[in-house]
Amino acid sequence: MSVGRLAGSGTEAARGSGAQRARADRATAERTIAERATAERATAEPTTAERATAERATAERTTAERPASDGAAAGGAAAGGSAAGRTAAGHGAAADARVRAAPAPASNVVLVGSHTGSATTAAQSASAAPVTDSRPAADLFARYTRDYITGRDGQQVMILEAGCTTAGDDLGVGALRAAGGDIVVSLIDDDQPVTSAALGADQSLADCIQGDLRTVPLPPRSQDIVLCPLLLQRIQHAELVLDRLVAAIRPGGLLLLHFGDRDSAAGFLDRVLPSAARRAIWRRRRPGRPGPYPPVYERLSSARGIQAYALMRELVIAERRALGGPAGTLAGPPGFLAAQKLIAWLSRGRLTAAHEELLYVLRKPEDRFARIL
Repeated sequence: MSVGRLAGSGTEAARGSGAQRARADRATAERTIAERATAERATAEPTTAERATAERATAERTTAERPASDGAAAGGAAAGGSAAGRTAAGHGAAADARVRAAPAPASNVVLVGSHTGSATTAAQSASAAPVTDSRPAADLFARYTRDYITGRDGQQVMILEAGCTTAGDDLGVGALRAAGGDIVVSLIDDDQPVTSAALGADQSLADCIQGDLRTVPLPPRSQDIVLCPLLLQRIQHAELVLDRLVAAIRPGGLLLLHFGDRDSAAGFLDRVLPSAARRAIWRRRRPGRPGPYPPVYERLSSARGIQAYALMRELVIAERRALGGPAGTLAGPPGFLAAQKLIAWLSRGRLTAAHEELLYVLRKPEDRFARIL
C-alpha cells in the first residue's frame, strides 16, 4: 500500500473519531442540561411547598393568638371597669348623688348653652312624642335656672312668675339666694276670683300684681327668666298673653312653661267633668290651696300649639318633659288613670293617656340667625 493511501485513511479515521467525540460531547451536554433542569425543578418544588407550609403555620399561630389577645383585652376592660368602680366607690355618697342628679339625655333636646343633645328644630320635634319623665317640674326648671345664674356671677338676674298662685318653688330661688345669687322676683297673675282667694290665703304672694295679663305693665327685655306655671290652660287670649311675656325676655333668656295638655285624656276630663269631681281631683293633688281654676284650654295649651308658637316666634326648644299618665308622677283619686285610658281608647288615639301635663324650656335667641346654637 502506498504512503498517500495510508495517510488518507488515517485522516478519515481521525475525522470519524472526532465526529463521534463531538456527538458524545453533545449528548453529555444535553444530559447535563436535562439533569440540571430536573435538579432545579426539584429544588423549586420543595421551596414552594415549604412556603405554603410556612404560610399555613403563620395562619395557625395567628388563629391561636387571637383568642389570647381577645382574652387579654377583655381582662383589661374588666380591670378598667373595676378600677372605675373603685374610683366611684372612693368618692362615696356624694358621687352617687351626682350620678343620680345627672340628667338623662333626651332625643328632643337642642344644643343650647351647657345642655347638649341631638340638634332638632321645633318643626322636627313637633312630630316627636313627648318624653315621659318622673321628675317634677321643680327639678327641670331649677336646673336651668341654676345654670343660667351660674354663668352670670356678679350680675342681677330678673325673674318673672306669671301665674304665681300655682307656682310653688319651681325655680329653687331660696337656695340660689343662699348661695349668693342676686335675684329679683316679680309676681303677676290674672284677676279671676279663685286667684284672689289664693293670693289672700298665701302671705308670701302679697307683692303679686293682679290684673288683666293683656294689659299688666311689662317693660320689653326686662326679664332674664319668665315662668308660667299651670297658667296657659286657665286663661283666655293665651297667645296674646304669651306674646307679651316673650317680649319681656332679654335675648338669651328663658321661658319656662308648665301646662295641662289639651290633647290629653286628662285635659278632656278636666273640661267635661262636673265641678264636684274637679274639686275632688284638685284637693287630692293640691290640698289646702284654693281651686280649681276654670278649664279654658285654648289651642296654645297643647304640644302642637307650643311647637307651632316656638317655630313662628323663632324660639329654641331646649328641653321638654311630660308628667302624669302611667308614670304615676301626679297623684290622683282612684280610677282617674283608668278613666283616662278609657277616654283615650274611645277617642281612637285623638287623645292620649300617656301624660297629663307638659313642661317646656324655651330660650330666646340672641339674634334671628341663632335659632339652633
